[in-house]
Amino acid sequence: MGHAGGMTQLHPWSRYVAIGDSFTEGIGDPEPRLPGGSRGWADRVAEVLATKTDDFAYANLAIRGRLLQQIIDQQIEPALELRPDLITMSGGGNDIIRPNTDPDVIADRLESAVARLRANDATVVIFNGPDIGMTPVLGRARGKVAIFNENLRAIAARHDVIVADMWALRELKDPRMWAPDRLHFSPIGHNTIARMVLDSLGVENDLEPYSPEPLVRTPWRQARVEDMEWAREWLMPWVLRRIRHQSSGDGISAKRPTADGMSHRE
Repeated sequence: MGHAGGMTQLHPWSRYVAIGDSFTEGIGDPEPRLPGGSRGWADRVAEVLATKTDDFAYANLAIRGRLLQQIIDQQIEPALELRPDLITMSGGGNDIIRPNTDPDVIADRLESAVARLRANDATVVIFNGPDIGMTPVLGRARGKVAIFNENLRAIAARHDVIVADMWALRELKDPRMWAPDRLHFSPIGHNTIARMVLDSLGVENDLEPYSPEPLVRTPWRQARVEDMEWAREWLMPWVLRRIRHQSSGDGISAKRPTADGMSHRE
């Protein structure tokens, strides 16, 4: 079903809009030549989709630090105005890792957002939370993530949306999948997630699968030094922002606010 004189269309989508927080913005996967200075799984997915159809446009409205209600209030209507036929939404993680938040309430909020995104029959992909049991600080929220994930599956079934299954992506237990801040994913982490998203969409891709060398165990004393350095460089600033009601996304704007065409080389 290719266009006359063009390439064969290998998937049904032509306008992809990504909304969310730092995960979708691509934090942890730096690329100075790209808009916003980060690449990330969404850019990687768009790059593959662009090679498989003639006319493909991509926008990314995600901004780091955004809570779910902010994503709903600030990104959903601008996203729909771009008339996408494919939408990815990842949100709620920044809510869940805060103390005293309720995964049932967060999921209810997400469901109303999903219903709105599905109103024009676009394909919608939502993300559950990864298994963070092995990560410092975040690990305490593991039970909340699991409850949120179960709610998410029920939402997906009711609204006929695709779940990009982060919890099942066991490769994410490898510390090399995570950026130095241990809160975001590394380039290989983003690449692995992009492969999973494309698989969820049924799109073949030749992104490099992860085949790691065995991990070298870090001596205990060195590991403690690294933990202290991590706490000083990443954890304390994060805690201070919470106390001061600040966000890493303050003053940041979307890196791809319009649905721009993508050349096959981009």
